[in-house]
Amino acid sequence: MSRRLSVVMIAKDAADLLPDCLASVAWADEIVLLDSGSRDDTPGIASRAGAKVFSHTDWQGYGIQRQIAQRYASGDYILMIDTDERVTPELAEQLRQALAAPQPGAVYSIARRNYFLGRFMRHSGWYPDRVTRLYERERYQYNDNRVHESLDAPQAQTITLSGDLLHLTCRDFASFQRKQLNYATAWAQERHQRGKKTSLPGIFAHTLGAFAKTLLIRGGVLDGKQGWLLAVVNAQYTFNKYTELWALNHGYSEKE
Repeated sequence: MSRRLSVVMIAKDAADLLPDCLASVAWADEIVLLDSGSRDDTPGIASRAGAKVFSHTDWQGYGIQRQIAQRYASGDYILMIDTDERVTPELAEQLRQALAAPQPGAVYSIARRNYFLGRFMRHSGWYPDRVTRLYERERYQYNDNRVHESLDAPQAQTITLSGDLLHLTCRDFASFQRKQLNYATAWAQERHQRGKKTSLPGIFAHTLGAFAKTLLIRGGVLDGKQGWLLAVVNAQYTFNKYTELWALNHGYSEKE
């Protein structure tokens, strides 16, 4: 007997992205969207598409927000996606097959194909970029991380699905950069609260390492000009993370 599927997503000001996302999962038994205080028509678009829409504006990080969103779901299984992601027909068929014959306690890994400045990347650490997104609702949930949150299922068997989850990571470079800066700040604040420290040499070692890893170790050079640009972007993101942590360590942040 096939298990019921709840597609769960968190959203804020995603009116331009949401229609295609919702259309790609319209076959699911239930779609739940938790809005974080949108100023556009995100809740209305979701509601008109048949999704169950809820609101929670006391932002405590991505992990907590996903936990709250999951509480509104009623399906046997959760498929957690973002508004800038789309389930391909091939992946949809794989998901339906998994739900028709599920493995109790198992979680399911999906390959993301990430979009960067006009190209779906094939290397650079951005593909297959496997993420665990399909899991039993009553057994698992996301961890508490403010950023880079993940499913808390360390002992679970992981089953690999074929078919891709398309991720429109970077359509607009300025918006992408702002999001990256917000991620870097949240990352540094979380590490600082846990007592983590860094040094000036550490900042530059991590930055140069990120550039080399993206371009050479992860094959970014095979992604052409986008691979080179992404290597610089990853180095910049790493520089921002560790410099903010260094500033917090030394009391140089205005938030301190």
